[in-house]
Amino acid sequence: MSIEIKNVCKNYKQTTALDNINLTIDNNKIYGLFGRNGVGKTTLLNIINNRIFPTSGEILIDGENVKKSSKALSKIYMMSEINLFPKEMKIKTLFKWIKSFNSEFDINKANSLLTCYKISDNIKIRGLSTGQSTILKLIVGLCINKPYLIFDEPVNGLDANHREQFYRHLLEKYIEDPCTIIVSTHLIDEIANIVEEVIIIDNGKIVVQKSKDEFLSEGFAISGKSDIVDEFAKNYEIIDCEQFGMTKTIYVIGDIPDLIPNEIEISQLNLQKLFIKLTNQREG
Repeated sequence: MSIEIKNVCKNYKQTTALDNINLTIDNNKIYGLFGRNGVGKTTLLNIINNRIFPTSGEILIDGENVKKSSKALSKIYMMSEINLFPKEMKIKTLFKWIKSFNSEFDINKANSLLTCYKISDNIKIRGLSTGQSTILKLIVGLCINKPYLIFDEPVNGLDANHREQFYRHLLEKYIEDPCTIIVSTHLIDEIANIVEEVIIIDNGKIVVQKSKDEFLSEGFAISGKSDIVDEFAKNYEIIDCEQFGMTKTIYVIGDIPDLIPNEIEISQLNLQKLFIKLTNQREG
């Protein structure tokens, strides 16, 4: 079981949004889809979900073309920034409506999450705040129980507490009922502990598709007293550095050496810093 993206291109007049994308999304993994604004992330997700059509290429869900197979398309649910729910509908009616089209929708779990987020099921969609509207879309995504779930910028408009709640609920869902999850977000650090695979798009092309651990192994972080850390890092390509009093942390590209001074500490590279370095480098 997988999503296969084969030679997908998308052109808008003189603009190439996606340039010959080839990608395989394997079963039962959590993917982080990263990229700067306007590089083609949402375009790709909309094509996967058949909301827009590619200029060329095809999307296969478990071997079936999404343009030709309603069965293939029924295996995907995409939560996006656009609110497609009827504004005059109450939440409890919305849940029943969704259930009528999606037998796998778990109403009991959805109502339980509403309680968790302190939202009444008697409110009309138009009466929700921006944050509540986002939470409602997330709840539907968490309870739809399809093999492939896509979350495009899922936590926009949420405060830190609600974002943390969502990440916890997402991980709980994955553990209880494994499925394939794609999360596209700018808040890379916040989901770094959740994602297993990293996909980075830049200027309409896939520039990274690796496991998170493999991607992060391209460098490491060095911490300790400033002068010792500076001396140790001088032969490496430096991504970034942070100073906290007498302690300094430098993020570098390269392999961890066999001999490490006792005065310094080596730790895993920061995912967001590596992403920024990569995309800035390509821009330059």
